[in-house]
Order: sequence, then structure tokens, then C-alpha cells
Amino acid sequence: MSKLYSSYTLRGLELSNRIVVSPMCQYSAENGLANDWHLVHLGSRAVGDAGLVFTEAAAVSPEGRISPSDLGIWSEEHIEPLKRITTFIRAQGVSSGIQLAHAGRKASCLTPWEGGQQISPLAGGWQTVAPTAMPFYEDDVAPIELSVEEIQAIIQSFVNAAKRAVTAGFDIIEIHAAHGYLLNQFLSPLTNKRKDKYGGSFENRMRLLIEVTIGIRAVIPQEMPLFVRISAEEWASGGHTIEESLEVAKLLKTNGVDLIDCSSGAVVRQQNILVKVNYQVPFAERIKKETNIATGAVGLITDIFQAEDILDKDEADLIFIGREMLRNPYFALLGADQMHIIPNWPKQYERGKLRK
Repeated sequence: MSKLYSSYTLRGLELSNRIVVSPMCQYSAENGLANDWHLVHLGSRAVGDAGLVFTEAAAVSPEGRISPSDLGIWSEEHIEPLKRITTFIRAQGVSSGIQLAHAGRKASCLTPWEGGQQISPLAGGWQTVAPTAMPFYEDDVAPIELSVEEIQAIIQSFVNAAKRAVTAGFDIIEIHAAHGYLLNQFLSPLTNKRKDKYGGSFENRMRLLIEVTIGIRAVIPQEMPLFVRISAEEWASGGHTIEESLEVAKLLKTNGVDLIDCSSGAVVRQQNILVKVNYQVPFAERIKKETNIATGAVGLITDIFQAEDILDKDEADLIFIGREMLRNPYFALLGADQMHIIPNWPKQYERGKLRK
């Protein structure tokens, strides 16, 4: 029996299979509002029978956007456009998730197809913030170091965004604490040089993520799963390592997190990532086995048998598919056929079934 196509339960939610559409920025929103692009993009992956479909990173404040075109969830105005998407996804028998994020010093940038450079406040961007006033690129406008009061306001923005996510009908919330964005910036000794209770020791660097986690867990339903994406390894000298990530996972589990989504890198530019097939899977395996928390494997997983093998070896619990889902929205449907499992074809598409 296929583990990949078996159901999986977290708290009060049962996923139809273990294939997850990973959060992937679309840079296609205006004022943070979801639109037809997001409906079709996410809806088509639900039609393709993934077990769980995540939105891209949704900014918890306007200043938390990577670009002016990022999805947002910082106001009540964002709820109804998102509810339109979750309603459609649920109608396909698929679960929906939203990733809550703040870009910190990596905010206020052009979209990738425009070059991705920072937009300065003088050029129509906005002032970025960070744990420490260190820019990502040397010629960027330096971020402003957050005060303790401003940190508290950001925590509240995550909590408020989580409430809106529940109202919008999402089944799962994921906190984005990876890839060099704000929560990751606080975690990393390379980007957090603070001297107060939010910097210095490992315990202090963990504090913001834990406070965000506690705040969100307190306002979402008990039966709603909570995920956290981390950069399990920073691939940089003096940076956060898998050993520290094991401790992060233990603390997150204690505070109500149900799954660690195990990515890596992107905290600083000077990194040496050993990119190869399954290169991040060992992080998911170690965190799963050494902390007894569910994990998601992500990164260069492009083949249905590769995904099945990861689960068969008990290296992770869910498989997050990113770029392959951009190439093939029907990865799950066609993969089932490859594995000689009867695919859950939408009745509207039955004429397209592969014939033996």
C-alpha cells in the first residue's frame, strides 16, 4: 500500500494524501488582495488532487511584504478574497493552508522578473526592519533595528493574521521562520546582534518565534494544526545549524506546533549549499526521529517514486512539492496512475484519464 496516497491526520484534520503544494510566491496581488490568478493557481493544484494546498507567504503587515505584489492578510479586507479560494479548494476534497510571514530586512523588493533589487523609500518602497541594522546586500538601505515595543506589535500582527486566516476558512496555518525572513533573522546569530532579551543567547534568539507561536496557538481552534517552516541549516560559517534546529523543534513542539517544514539556507548571501537530490531530507529525518515531531520534506523532490521512497524510509511525514507543481499541477493525479493507484479524477476530467 502506498504511504504517499494514504490519509494522514493531524489534530482534528485528515488529509486525503501526503502530497503538499509548498508555499510559492506569485507576486501577483494588489494591496495584498488575492485575485483570479491566486484562485486559478491554487485551485488547479486542488483539482490535481494534492492533499494540502498552501498559499504563498502572506504578509502580516504591509511592511512585511517581500515586494509590493505580495499576498497579504493584514486587514479584514483580505478575508473574503481568500475565503473564495478556500471554499473552492474544500469543494475538491482538499485541505488548504496559509503561510504567515514578515520579510524583515528582505522586504521592499522588486519582483524576480523585474530584477529583485531592493526598492528604497525614496524610490517608492518602504523602510525595512530587522533585529539588527544590517542590510542583506551591502548597497541596500539598512533596516531599522526594532524596539521591544515594535517587536510586540509584530507579534500581535501575526496573531491578528491567524484570526483572519481562521475566518477565511483555512485548515492549517504555517509560520514562516525560514529563508532569512524576519523570524529567521532573529533566530540566526549571523543576523541577530541584539543585546536585549531578543538577542545574544540561543534562548533569547528563539524568544520571538516562541512568542509568535504561543500567541497564534492561543487564538486558533484546538483542532487546527500549526506548522512552522525553518531553515534547518544555514550553510554558513557561524550560522544556525541542524543541532540548534533540533532544539528549536523541541521547543516548538512543547508550545503546540504539530509539524516542522524542513527547508534550509537563504539567511545570508555567503552560503555554501550542497544542492543535490533530497539534500534537505536528512534534516526532516533527524528532526522527526530525534524530537518525535512530524516533519515535512521539501526541496528538489520531483518524482512520485522519490516521494514515496522518502515516506517508506520514514524520513518525513509529508512531502512538500514546489517547482514541480509549477510545471505540473496534476502531479498527484498522474503520479497515482504511475503507481497503479486509481486516481481521484474530477468527473469533469474523466475523459482525460490515461488508458491502459
